[in-house]
Amino acid sequence: MSSSRLGRLLPWVGAPLLIVVLCTIWEVSVRAFDVSTLILPPPSLIAERLGELVQDPEVWSHAWITASEIIMGFLLAVVLGVLVGVVLGKVAWLEMTVRPIIVLLQVVPKVAFVPLFVIWFGFGMSSKVIIAAMLAFFPIMLNVLLGVKSIDPGHRDVMTALNAGKMQRFTNLDFRSVMPYLLAGMETGIVFAVIGAIVGEYLGGNEGLGYMVVRTLNQLDAPGLFGVVVLLAVLGLVLYGAVFILKRFLIPWHESVYAQQGNVA
Repeated sequence: MSSSRLGRLLPWVGAPLLIVVLCTIWEVSVRAFDVSTLILPPPSLIAERLGELVQDPEVWSHAWITASEIIMGFLLAVVLGVLVGVVLGKVAWLEMTVRPIIVLLQVVPKVAFVPLFVIWFGFGMSSKVIIAAMLAFFPIMLNVLLGVKSIDPGHRDVMTALNAGKMQRFTNLDFRSVMPYLLAGMETGIVFAVIGAIVGEYLGGNEGLGYMVVRTLNQLDAPGLFGVVVLLAVLGLVLYGAVFILKRFLIPWHESVYAQQGNVA
C-alpha cells in the first residue's frame, strides 16, 4: 500500500481502532474489578442503553431542540462577531476604548451569567440561544478583528494604484484576507456554542439533551447518562465537521486547507 493511500485511510482506521482498544480495556477492567454500574458501567451496557435511547422518539425531540439552540446561537454569534470585529478593526480609537471591557468579559466565567439569563429570558430556548451565542461570540469577533488588522497596507496601495473599485477590493483583498481568520474563529466558536447550549440546559432547562443529562443523573441511570453524553459528542462532532467542510469550500486556496490536503495525500 502506498504512503499516500495509507495517509488517507489512517484517520478513518486509526481513530476507530483506538476507540475499540480503549473500550475493550474499559470493559475488561470494569468486569475484572467488579465495579458497580452506578459508578462506571461497562461499554457493552452503555451501548445497549444507547440503542434504547436512539429508538426513543422523545430523545430525538430533545436532540433537535439542542441542535436548534446551538445553530441559532452560533449564527447569531457569527453575525455579531463579524459586525463588531470589522468595526473595531477599522476604528482604532474605538477598539482601544472597548478593549478593557472585552478583556473583562472574557475573564468572567460565563456560567455565572446562566442564572441571570434564565431569570431574564425564561426556561425556554431563548436563554440557551443567548448563552450559546455569548460563548461563541468572542473567538469569532477576536479572529475577525485580527483579520481586519492583518490586511497588508501595501496590498491596499496596490489595489488603489490599479484603480480597483470597492467591490473589487472587498472580493480580492478584504474577503480573502479576513475569511481564514473568520473560519478559524468559527471552528472554535461552534465548540463553545455546543458547550453554552448544554450548560444552559443543564443549569436551567426543561428540554434538550442537557436536560436529559440531569434527568438520567437524578434517576441514577449511569448507562443512560453515558449514552446521552455519547449523543452530545456525536452532535458536536457533526456540527464541527460542517464548519470544517465549509472552510474547505470557501477558502480552498488557503494554506490551512491545502496544507492539510497535502499532508493527507
